[in-house]
Amino acid sequence: MSSQFRLSHLSLAFIATLSSPALLAQSVEKERDKVPIQATDLPVDGTPQALVLGETRVLGTAAEELKQAPGVSIITAEDIKKRPPTNDLSEIIRREPGVNLTGNSSSGSRGNNRQIDLRGMGPENTLILIDGKPSTSRNAVRYGWSGDRDTRGETNWVPAEEVERIEILRGPAAARYGSGAMGGVINIITKRPTDQLHGSLTAYTAFPENDAEGASKRTNFNLSGPLTDTLAFRVYGGLNKTDADDADINRAAQATPDSLVAGREGVRNKDVNGLLSWQFTPEQTLDLEASYSRQGNIFAGDTMLNGGGTFVESLVGKETSVIQRSSFSATHRGEFDWGSTLASLTHDLTRNERLNEGLAGSGEGAPSASAGRFESRLRNTRATAEVNLPLSVGAEQVLTLGSEYLYESMNDPGSLRPQSYDPGTGGVPAIPGVSRNSTKTTASSYALFAEDNIELGSKTVITPGLRFDDHEEYGGNWSPSFNASHQLTDELSIKGGIARAYKTPNLYQSNPNYLLYSRGNGCNASEANMGGCYLVGNRDLKPEISVNKEIGLAFDKGNWRTSATYFRNDYKNKINASNEAAFRLGNGRRVLEWENSGPALVQGVEGNLFVSLRDDLDLNTNLTYMIDSKDKDTGEPLSIIPKYTVNTTLDWQATDKLSFQVSGTYYGKQEAPTLNSRSANSYDRSAQQDVDPYGLMGLSSGYEFNKNLSVRVGINNLLDKRLSRKGNAEDAGAQTYNEPGRAYFASVTTSF
Repeated sequence: MSSQFRLSHLSLAFIATLSSPALLAQSVEKERDKVPIQATDLPVDGTPQALVLGETRVLGTAAEELKQAPGVSIITAEDIKKRPPTNDLSEIIRREPGVNLTGNSSSGSRGNNRQIDLRGMGPENTLILIDGKPSTSRNAVRYGWSGDRDTRGETNWVPAEEVERIEILRGPAAARYGSGAMGGVINIITKRPTDQLHGSLTAYTAFPENDAEGASKRTNFNLSGPLTDTLAFRVYGGLNKTDADDADINRAAQATPDSLVAGREGVRNKDVNGLLSWQFTPEQTLDLEASYSRQGNIFAGDTMLNGGGTFVESLVGKETSVIQRSSFSATHRGEFDWGSTLASLTHDLTRNERLNEGLAGSGEGAPSASAGRFESRLRNTRATAEVNLPLSVGAEQVLTLGSEYLYESMNDPGSLRPQSYDPGTGGVPAIPGVSRNSTKTTASSYALFAEDNIELGSKTVITPGLRFDDHEEYGGNWSPSFNASHQLTDELSIKGGIARAYKTPNLYQSNPNYLLYSRGNGCNASEANMGGCYLVGNRDLKPEISVNKEIGLAFDKGNWRTSATYFRNDYKNKINASNEAAFRLGNGRRVLEWENSGPALVQGVEGNLFVSLRDDLDLNTNLTYMIDSKDKDTGEPLSIIPKYTVNTTLDWQATDKLSFQVSGTYYGKQEAPTLNSRSANSYDRSAQQDVDPYGLMGLSSGYEFNKNLSVRVGINNLLDKRLSRKGNAEDAGAQTYNEPGRAYFASVTTSF
C-alpha cells in the first residue's frame, strides 16, 4: 500500500472524527467521569480554560496550558486604556519582553516601516492573529531584494479601544500554529457582545512638540448587545489619521547629501466590523463576522534605496499606496458534557493598489513616473476544526485533535508583469522558467495536529504535541513539541519546552516569474562589471526550520512575583537572495536565485518583576537581553535590534476615579552590520554607526467622572529624546529609523 494511499485514508478518517466528535467521545466516555464546562466559564475568545471549582481543579486544553508557558505575556484592555497607542497596537506590544520593532533584515531599506519582531526572529516569522485567525495582508506587498516589504504589518487592523486583550506567545508555545510562527504568535482578541446593550465613542489626539513630526487623531465607536434571547450583535468602526513627517526632517542628519532620506510616512485608516452571534442551542454558538479596513499612506519620500528625483519629490504628501482588507468568517463553537469543539471558515481578500515601483538597480522600490498604478490581490481561504476531549486514561488529560486547510492565490501584475528586463528575443525568455504572460501564483496546504495536556499528579503538567503540514510544492513537514511545568514549592515553579517550527517560502521567493535586476548593489563586484545580474524566484527552496527551546523559573509570593527565562532558537535554511550565480546567460550576465542559507543562532534571556508596593501602587518591570542573533557563517545580525531592553511601569490608583502612570524604556546598543548581504562586500567601516543606548519616558493621568465619561491625558517621550534616520545600512549602519520626540495626547471616552 502506498504512503499516499495511507495518508489519504488517514485524512478522511481524521476529518470524519472531527465532523462527528460525539462518536469518538462515546468510545472513551466509560473510561472517565464527565466534567461539564459551561459557556459562562469561557474567556472572551470562547476557548476552554482551566477552572477552579472549590478545591477541584479542572484541567484545561493544551492551548490554554501553553498560555502559562514562560514565553507568554498578556496585555489587557486596562493596560491599553492607561497607555493608549497613537496609531498602531505595536506601540504597546513592543513594551513586552522579547518584543522589538525592526525590519526583516539588517539592510535598513524600509527603516521607518518597522514591524513587530519576537525574540530576534524577524517580522516574517511573527504570526499575527485576530481572534485566533491569521492576518497575512502584508503578503500582498512586494518582497524586496533585501527581504523587506513596504508595509506597516498586521497590528493596525483593529482600533485600540476594541481590544479585550492581546496574547503574546514566544518560542515553543507558538509551534502549534504552523508556518510563519517560528518567532511566535500575537493574538489580538476583540471585545465580544454581552447580554446587555453597550455603546461607546472615543476621540484621541496626539500633537508633537516638533512641528516637523506628524500629528495624529482618531475616533472610533462600538455598539453591542442582545437582539433576542439567543442572538447578539456587535458593530464597531474607526477613523484614524497620522500625518507624515516633513520631507526634509532628516536633511541635516542624512549620511549622503544628494539622497532623500525620508522620515515616517503618514497613514489614513478606516475600519468597520460587524458580528452576529447566535446561540442556537444551549451548547452551540455560531458567529458570523465581516470586516473591512482601508489603509492609505501619506507619502514621505521613502524609496527603499533613498533615491530621490523630481517625480519622487512631487509625490510627497500624496497617497501612493492603498491596502484594503476584507475578511469574512463563520465560526462554530460547541460546549458539551463530553468536551468542546471549534470550527471556522475564513476568507480574506487583500487589495494593494500602489504606484508601480521600479524592479531594477537603484530604482528598486521607487515609484515610477511612466508605469502608472497596479493592484495586487491576495486571497486566502482557510478552514480549521478541532475537538477537545477530557479523558481519564492513566492520568487526567485533555486531548486535542485538529485539522487546517489553506488556499492562497495572488495576482500581482506590477511585480510579476511581463519582464522587460529579461534579455530574451522573439517573445521567448532567456532565463529558464520565466513566463512573460503569468502574473498569478497559488499555493495550497493542509495540516493535522494533536496535543495532549496531561496532569501527572498535583504538581506536574506535560503537553506533548505533533503537527503535520503538507504543502503542494514543498511536501510534508513534522512539527513535534513538548512543554512541561512543575510546581517545586507552593511559590516556585519551573517550566520549559522544545519545539520544531518552520516557515514555507513566500509567494515571491518561490515564483520564477518574479524577476529583479541590478547592475551593482545586488551583485558582487565581478558580476557587476559584466553587465549586472538577475534575481529570480526558486521553486527548489526548502522551508525554513527552527528548533526552539526555553526553560524558566517563576516565583509567586502573592504581592510580588518574578520570573526568568532562557531561550535558544537554532535556525537553519533561512531564505536570502544569493550573491553567487546559479548560471550565466549568453550575454555574460549572471542569474541569481533565492537560496537557503546556512545556520543561524538566536538566544537570550527574559525576566519579569511585579511588586505591589501598596494597595494602590504597583511596579512592573521586564528585561530582554539578547546573547546572540546572528548568521553563524558570517557573524552578521539577522536584523537590527537592541542588545537589551528594559521596560518599567509605575501605576498609582490615587482615588477610585483618579489614576497616574509613569513608564520608562531603556534600549541597549544596536550594532551596525558589517557585510552587505546583497553583494557580499564589506561595508566601509568609517560609514557604519551604531545606535547608542537611549531611554524614553512617558507620563499619563486618567479620570473617570462617572461610569459614562472618562478622560486621559499624557506625554510621550517626556525627555524629548529624538533619533534621526541617516540612511540605509550601507552608509548609516544601524541609524536607519526615526524616534519621534516629545508629544502630548488626550483621549475622551463616553459610553452607556
